[in-house]
Amino acid sequence: MATVAPQPIGTGRWSEAGLLLLAVALGVSGYLLVGLNIEGAVPSELLPMGGTLAGIALVAHLVLRWRAPYADPVLLPLALGLNGVGLAMIYRIDYATGDAAGPRQLIWTALGAALAVTIVIALRDHRQLRRFTYTSLVVSLLLLLLPMIPGLGQEINGAQLWIRIAGFSFQPAEIAKITLAIFFAGYLVAHRDVLTLAGPKILGLQLPRVGDMGPILLAWIASVAVLVFQRDLGTSLLFFGLFVAMLYVATDRFSWIVIGLGMFALGVLVAVNTFGHVAARFDVWLNALDPAVYNRHPGGSGQVVQGLFGLASGGLMGTGWGEGYPDLVPYSNSDFIIASLGEELGLTGLLAILLCYLVLVQRALRTSIGVRDGFGKLLASGLGFAIAFQCFVVVGGVTRLIPLTGLTMPFLAAGGSAMIANWIVLGLLLRISDGARRPAAVDREVSDETVLAMMPNSAGTAGPDRTAGAPRGTSARDPGVGADDGDDHPTEVVQRP
Repeated sequence: MATVAPQPIGTGRWSEAGLLLLAVALGVSGYLLVGLNIEGAVPSELLPMGGTLAGIALVAHLVLRWRAPYADPVLLPLALGLNGVGLAMIYRIDYATGDAAGPRQLIWTALGAALAVTIVIALRDHRQLRRFTYTSLVVSLLLLLLPMIPGLGQEINGAQLWIRIAGFSFQPAEIAKITLAIFFAGYLVAHRDVLTLAGPKILGLQLPRVGDMGPILLAWIASVAVLVFQRDLGTSLLFFGLFVAMLYVATDRFSWIVIGLGMFALGVLVAVNTFGHVAARFDVWLNALDPAVYNRHPGGSGQVVQGLFGLASGGLMGTGWGEGYPDLVPYSNSDFIIASLGEELGLTGLLAILLCYLVLVQRALRTSIGVRDGFGKLLASGLGFAIAFQCFVVVGGVTRLIPLTGLTMPFLAAGGSAMIANWIVLGLLLRISDGARRPAAVDREVSDETVLAMMPNSAGTAGPDRTAGAPRGTSARDPGVGADDGDDHPTEVVQRP
């Protein structure tokens, strides 16, 4: 009798523990160097900062061992390391400006990490979110409309993106990107066959039927409304990029990339010629060094140019923690924290930070490939693309590769709503990665005849059994990798007694 036994897979939790120690050390050592270089003494807030980061690492690590032992061991250390480096820079800028953004950011970090841990504990299976596909769409629309309510919405720097409750400001669009990703994943996994095959074919492109695209178009129109009514270019671009990326992953058709780029080009052309705030962003991008544009107030290019000067002064190795002048750039701890880090850590340090983001996105996409259900594949890839696209837009804007937008770097920049949203994204990725890496439980025996039927005969085809054509390592009872019920066993090996 042949038995089907699982191939052992390591959980990676001990590797995660070592990486977490390194992640905490990065943030704590950065802040320590700031205090030593500026005041010649250990900073007074070192113990609260280091204790909070260490507490987050310990609690999250223990929870993962308890509730998600097969979660990706690299995701949490990467996020905590980036968060620690960002906190060190925010505390450093507080020294120069006299602000207290560092302690506030530490509180938001603890709250965001608590929400991520709560997601890992409460959400036993990521597929439960599929039940809330259309609920997520409704929640997304409500979140985007909240800043437009008189008395609740708050305008900052010309953008109507914030709401103010009990003295605290919050940006609902940060949460909306997560709920929109859930909606896109749920809708596309249910309609991917129709979106791929049905509909007219025009100029070699297979287009979907208009009725099938109704809900998605509604979400896309909502993202355009953000640009028109809330005057935020970055959030609008993020929603549209998320929409196109997930649509491409769901259908595997390059035509959607072509269609998306065409819609994007048309939207940019109309926006530049219609909306003054968009035209001003493009003017700053194209003519940043023009004295008239540089000295224009408001809406001049002074912030962009000062950021470029800061990056240039950092050179290859940087001025060192606490040795630069990042406070000369407006919003140096939020929108332009990349310029601040580039000045004091140099090109080498900045590339190391970007490499951390690259690995973070790669692990998210690797999770998407490994997870067994279509909904998880789309959700993990959507969340990974959201992080990648946000990093590209921010770094591209600071370096004048593309026009400047209002987005901030995930885990690095100051801001409560963005920090909470990014930790929620991390919690979802940890939960999905646990399902992707967890070996399916196997406790059954198969007969010798079944094993022989699964083996190719002399003609190179499977035997006459109903398992013919099944992938190697599966049986007719196994739907195969990617099936929505998750009853496949990609880690099985057939062992003879």
